[in-house]
Amino acid sequence: MLKGWIEQGTPANRIDVVEPNDDLRQRAAGTGASVHADVADIIDGEAPAMAIIAVKPQMMARVLAAYKPFAAAGTTFVSVAAGTLLGTIEGALGQGSAVIRCMPNTPAAVGKGMMVCCANEAVTDKARAVCETLLSSSGSVAFVEEERLMDAVTGVSGSGPAYVFHFIEAMAEAGVKSGLPEELSKELAIQTVYGAAAYARSSDEDPGQLRSNVTSPNGTTAAALDVLMGTGRLRELVAEAVEAAAERSRELSRD
Repeated sequence: MLKGWIEQGTPANRIDVVEPNDDLRQRAAGTGASVHADVADIIDGEAPAMAIIAVKPQMMARVLAAYKPFAAAGTTFVSVAAGTLLGTIEGALGQGSAVIRCMPNTPAAVGKGMMVCCANEAVTDKARAVCETLLSSSGSVAFVEEERLMDAVTGVSGSGPAYVFHFIEAMAEAGVKSGLPEELSKELAIQTVYGAAAYARSSDEDPGQLRSNVTSPNGTTAAALDVLMGTGRLRELVAEAVEAAAERSRELSRD
């Protein structure tokens, strides 16, 4: 994310990185950003317009306590901690703090991620726009107005890459069972999923129509889809998987 912001045009000297891990701090320093081992090093300086909090959920309360002076000075906080509610973050920073909750996914590491955000009432339109600009360096960005939808977002896009990786695994294994060399089968599976996603992204037609377009009556694709779509079992399985992830997200927010 840091590299993306800088490549997007944000001056490196306007970014402060607080990172206690020595190796990660050195990596951040390589971008030209100012790096610090502890927020105490900068807490007495000018409050930043925006602070991105990227820590594990169980660390949030302890970490946020040190940032309360920034919250009081008007800094907007963006959290990427899964399952941590806006109210929980606002409570740790102080009532009236401006908070945006974001659910990214792993393709953000290569600039192809999906970041979905939800903001509390204290966040200004300007801050929302700045957040969207920063996050867009890692992929697509969307906002939802109801926080309860973040659980469904987690089930679809937050956990979704793992479903796709498993599908790639299954396709590659099926190719090997059909006689293909392992490396070739893996390449076929990865490139097919990648190409299909890129095609769907660039097309004005919805995925159902794209599927229909490549399915000739009584052809090979139709034979395969009869297995995948027969009795709706794949749809049901995916729906169950998404709901399981969403329910776990709800549980985490209650812990």
